[in-house]
Amino acid sequence: MSDPDDVGVAGSPGDPSDSADPGDPDNVARIVCLRLLDRRAYTRAELSSALRKRGVPDESAQRVLDRFAELGLIDDAALADGYALAQHRERGLAGRAVAMKLRQRGIDEEAVRTAVGQIDRDSEVAAATGLVQRRLRSLRELPEPVQARRLVGLLARKGYPPGLAHEVVRDALRALGTQIEDFPTD
Repeated sequence: MSDPDDVGVAGSPGDPSDSADPGDPDNVARIVCLRLLDRRAYTRAELSSALRKRGVPDESAQRVLDRFAELGLIDDAALADGYALAQHRERGLAGRAVAMKLRQRGIDEEAVRTAVGQIDRDSEVAAATGLVQRRLRSLRELPEPVQARRLVGLLARKGYPPGLAHEVVRDALRALGTQIEDFPTD
């Protein structure tokens, strides 16, 4: 009798792959994809790369990936939309930085544009302002030019364009009674 805790574990008596040849490339591709997708959402490109690393032939990988896309288990556009908003809201990334991350994950350009299109200038200003306000607390003891330089650098690393970064930092420092007209670059 099989242990109920072993159901669905590869190589266990309840494993659905027992009925198929474990060396069958399509079966291997299905198992690899299911295990990866069990942890988090992956793009088609990420799954394809994982299958290639495991030696799954391209034809088998494409068949399985096509089937998973049909079933809705792989949806790059939906992943891009959710990822874009999460990265913007939770990490404070600008649309430009979010687009770069999506491209790195293998999302096609149309889906990147659609996902990043959800992030407008007002949203970027609000996110940048929040980042600056949080960071200012730890910079209060530093001279104003150093504060300004570090804050603009923070926003630049998050993908904000220089004009928006300078505007947000200048406004935040003005609110504290500091006037910074020129932002030092050294």
